[in-house]
Amino acid sequence: MPAMADVQRSHAYSLYGLPRYAADFSHFDYVNPDAPRGGTLRVMANGTFDTVNPYTLKGTSPINTGNFHHYGITELNEPLMIGSGRYDPSADEPYSAYGLIAETLEYSDDRSWVVFNLREQARFHDGTPITSEDVEFSWRLLREHGHPDYRAMLQDVQRVDILGPRKIRFIFNRSNNPLLILRLGELPVLPAHHWRGREFGPTTFQPGLNSGPYRIVDVQPGRRLVFERVADYWGRDLPVNRGKYNFQRLEVEFYRDNNIAFEAFKAGQFDIYFDHKASNWAGAYDFPAIRNGQVIRRSVEHQIPSPTQALFFNTRRRPFDQRPVRQALGLLFDFEWSNRVLFFDAYQRSLSFYPNSPFAASGLPRGQEFLHLDKHRNSLPAELFTQPFSLPVTDGRGIPREHLREAMALFAEAGWVMRKGQLVNARSGTPLAFEVLLVNPSLERIIQPWRRNLEQLGIRLHIRSVDRAQYKARLDRFDYDMILTSLPQSLSPGLEQHGYFHSSQVDVPGSRNYAGISNPVVDDLLESLLAASSREQQEAAARALDRVLLWEHYTIPNWHINYHRIAHRHWLRWAATPPYSLAIRSWWIDPAAR
Repeated sequence: MPAMADVQRSHAYSLYGLPRYAADFSHFDYVNPDAPRGGTLRVMANGTFDTVNPYTLKGTSPINTGNFHHYGITELNEPLMIGSGRYDPSADEPYSAYGLIAETLEYSDDRSWVVFNLREQARFHDGTPITSEDVEFSWRLLREHGHPDYRAMLQDVQRVDILGPRKIRFIFNRSNNPLLILRLGELPVLPAHHWRGREFGPTTFQPGLNSGPYRIVDVQPGRRLVFERVADYWGRDLPVNRGKYNFQRLEVEFYRDNNIAFEAFKAGQFDIYFDHKASNWAGAYDFPAIRNGQVIRRSVEHQIPSPTQALFFNTRRRPFDQRPVRQALGLLFDFEWSNRVLFFDAYQRSLSFYPNSPFAASGLPRGQEFLHLDKHRNSLPAELFTQPFSLPVTDGRGIPREHLREAMALFAEAGWVMRKGQLVNARSGTPLAFEVLLVNPSLERIIQPWRRNLEQLGIRLHIRSVDRAQYKARLDRFDYDMILTSLPQSLSPGLEQHGYFHSSQVDVPGSRNYAGISNPVVDDLLESLLAASSREQQEAAARALDRVLLWEHYTIPNWHINYHRIAHRHWLRWAATPPYSLAIRSWWIDPAAR
């Protein structure tokens, strides 16, 4: 252990600077600490689920289905700290976490270790105290048998020491690892006494033993979940929880078709609807409940980094291992046509892997970002240093001839030529043909215009939509040419980026390195990002990483918006709309309005 002067002790941890709330805070600013409690909130989620174990590679759990994470309910166990991660993300600051199961933490100035001091009152739902043994057990179980994301998150922990029933220390493989403390705070604490002697990996519809404000009381496989508030929840009066979890009961219905879901919302079957379809938002809200004020329709601006939504090339496969081919195919995607015809001009083209965030590369590289890139100059496209990254812009009425000519030149550079109306490999004569794998048939309308553009150059594109179970199985083993998907982005990018882009994840089944990126420059920039000791350094490293990923054309970027499209029943109330979350876990029902 370092000398006492080298140890920081706090109720919270901020990656850079000081946390927003001092040790004596009573509640977060965006909640109503006196909100009335009670009532039932009915919500919907997209898709389906085949397990309520969210920690393993097998199956799809509710937390990984669309919309579910918005509602402040989850099948996840409570973590040591909240503010980062999926359990209870911060709504009004970007990179701080506050103790939940952990009352306080201690850490060295060089960020080479951290100690978590657990709250004496922390309990699982069966009344068993949460101890250091449970934390150590969770770390070991998730590292050895959990989803690959957990192995990536925990890989820099050298060892774990139990210092007492409620005191545990994590020693790191290296010093100057500030982000790992934040990630360890996200560690879900599982009950050792429940899981010992049980299989952890298989899918199951039997809820595990949790410790949070709600428990699952009804499971209808793939269709419905019901949560009820725990009457004697141990953390009810903590400052981090005051004003939250006000609904007595939450009922979640799962819909595989958004059109059916919207009709169910109009008919009063549930209470909140997130609209992800621009055409629907533009023209489908003239129905009785809107006209009589029973349903409120709102656009809510936010500062949440948008997901990396894109068409991902699988560079493990030919010809997508050729950068000119990837770039040429991207030239033939007409965003402006799709935005005009399909999306009512609702979207902005994403020119970053981190849209709507300070981590997006723009202009030319300067300052620290330039220094990160300059040492790799010989391994990077020369244009990266002389041109801002851009994507072709059309008038929305078709691909211009100059874009077609540019694409053909890139194909020729990579060894592809036109023969008898087909684009073929000049040596083998193999036609250029590939498949886009989808899980949602409604996305086919986005791919079909691109397919027509590709046909102009003799390229064959097959669109294949499969069910969620097959889709996940194929993703887990990288059995696809291209996919249209998204990568969630956080307020403070870090270890999850390693899972998305690091070469070590290329062959790890279930990893989210969907593009198969194996690039030493990317690996080095990821190390710089993880080692950042200030917000300025973090932003510089992230922008450098963004710029390299863009210029390598690993994806065809899609689009984003910087606001929520939401409709809800008129009797729902909230204290404030913070910048980084809708904070539905702090909403309540106005009994006078029902």
